[in-house]
Amino acid sequence: MGKRMGRNLQTADWLRPVDLARRHGLSTQAVRNYEEAGILPPTGRTAHGYRTYTSLHAGALRAFLALVPGHGHRTATAIMRAVNDGAADEAFRLIDESHAQLLDDRRTLQAVESALRDLEITMTSEPGVGPEPGGTFIGPLAGKLGIRPATLRKWERAGLVHPRRDPLTGYRVYDDADVRDARLAHQLRRGGYLLDQIAPLIAQVRAAGGLEPLEAALGNWRGRLSARGRELLTGAAELEAYLHRRG
Repeated sequence: MGKRMGRNLQTADWLRPVDLARRHGLSTQAVRNYEEAGILPPTGRTAHGYRTYTSLHAGALRAFLALVPGHGHRTATAIMRAVNDGAADEAFRLIDESHAQLLDDRRTLQAVESALRDLEITMTSEPGVGPEPGGTFIGPLAGKLGIRPATLRKWERAGLVHPRRDPLTGYRVYDDADVRDARLAHQLRRGGYLLDQIAPLIAQVRAAGGLEPLEAALGNWRGRLSARGRELLTGAAELEAYLHRRG
């Protein structure tokens, strides 16, 4: 009796691979893969060579699965490997990088929203800011923006504006969308953004069909950033619990 109770106490914290897998909706192969990748700490073995997991492994798996939504699979894996290798500072550095990226994304969103607000104010409050009937030529548009025609040509090469060519003269002609895109590019350039950073944002405006539809896209973007912020917090909480358990 005493021998049996002693054996039960010794194995009370043991978990089979299938136990760990079922708790998290995973396959046993996935659990073994996580162990081999260093996401889980090394396991013990029974006398017959079977893996034995414990609550520590369960905590590591919970931490990893909580880190993935906010950091991505690759970074979450690197964080857990660093922790399990005793390199907590490296894990914290990786976490800091994810937070820094989120902050940078928030600043980009704020810059775009600010540029859109400024553009809308300009287009509605200043006379003569829109294109002339039939379109605007490069000189007048550059003058309205306070830039050189060469700058508009540079923006064209970067894909920010797409003026058509007058079939008779070959001159560039900027329509409503081109004027809008040029003004948005001008606002973002004043905010310090590079052309290769501005190009995909201008593409979003075109894909949305203008500024008004883009507002909904920006709202979705804002929501995703907020969700990611919460995911980073959730991951941090589970990782802290795992670190505390490791001692």
